[in-house]
Formats: sequence, C-alpha cells, structure tokens
Amino acid sequence: MSLILYGHEFSSYTWKALIPLWANDTPFEFRSVERHGPEFAALAPFGQFPLLVDDGRVIAESSIIIEHLDRHHPGPNRWIPEGDEGLRVRFLDRVFDQRIMDTAQPAVANALRPPEHKDPYGLEQAMQRLRRNYDWLEGQLAGDGWAAGETFTMADCAAAPALFYADWVDPIGPNRPKLAAYRARLLAHPAVSRAVEQARPFRHYFPLGAPDRD
Repeated sequence: MSLILYGHEFSSYTWKALIPLWANDTPFEFRSVERHGPEFAALAPFGQFPLLVDDGRVIAESSIIIEHLDRHHPGPNRWIPEGDEGLRVRFLDRVFDQRIMDTAQPAVANALRPPEHKDPYGLEQAMQRLRRNYDWLEGQLAGDGWAAGETFTMADCAAAPALFYADWVDPIGPNRPKLAAYRARLLAHPAVSRAVEQARPFRHYFPLGAPDRD
C-alpha cells in the first residue's frame, strides 16, 4: 500500500484531505506542489490540488479523496456514516465547501487584482452571501459537539479550513456565538491544529493579511 497526497500546506482543500489522514494515523507521503510541481501537473486532471495517488490510482477532489479513504483505508474514525446521517454529513460538506469557502474566495481574488480591475460591488455581494450563510449555520449548530452530531466527520474536515480562512476574510463576530465556538473547537482538534501549524510559515501568501489571533 502506497498513498501519496499532493497539495500545498496553506491550501484549504489540502487541509481538508490532510485532516482525516492524520486523524486516523493513515500512512502516507505528503508531496508539496512547490517542490513536486511538474510531477503533480502530469497527474492532475484539472491542475488542482489536493490529489491522492493510491498505488498508482489517481483520486481528485477533496470530498472524493475522503470517501476513498473511508472505503479503502478505514481507521478508527469513519468519515461518512450510513443512511440519513451520511446524507446530512454530505450536505454539510457541500455547505462548508460551496457556501463558506468558495463564497469567501472573491475577497481573496479581489485583493490580488490590480487596482484598475477591482470589483467592489462583486466583493460586497459575496460578503453579504457569506454573512447570510454564517447566520444559517448559527441556527443549525448545537452548543457543543460537531457539525452533524457527536462524531467528527467529513463535514468537520470541510468546516475546519473553510471557517478558519473565511473568518479572516469576514469575521464571524460575537453575534454568532455558536459558530464562533464551533470554529474554536475545530482549531483545538489535534489534526486541525497540526494543519494550522504546518501552514504557519506560508501566511505571508494571504493577500489580506493574516490575523495574529490564530
């Protein structure tokens, strides 16, 4: 058995794949795209990371990587439960990827644009959507535990990097105490904390400036 994960230490979706690997103590080799760029490019179907290679088989997309691990390299933590609980986990996985992480991305992209190509209207529209999505999550989350209950699942693997970076873009704030507390619980999880620390040397890549509080 040989698992190789290609990604970048600062990448949110790379974190999402690293967290379950670390949490289950799954043996694998991490290859940074900064050091293995051509090798990664020859394998990646869309030029995007993370990318998992399992004995020569290429698996793309972070959610599919986690499902592959759950099926073929199970450990003490199961990432996608059976039945309706599994549907809830998959739904929240999509919420954190698409409604939080992807909705925060326009702020980063706008910061990288030259002044003549800034899009303040598009940015404000995206931030309004992000705040609405924060509010929805505030109403969905319990006061303790994880996204879909008492078990840490794929939904939490998605939530950790999404909320980590989204809060840098537009702070969750004190008016969403359950969401803020959930983010704090995520950052205290050993696998998430490891991802945060591994990425710390790359914080200068963040164009909006990385806060010192995390």
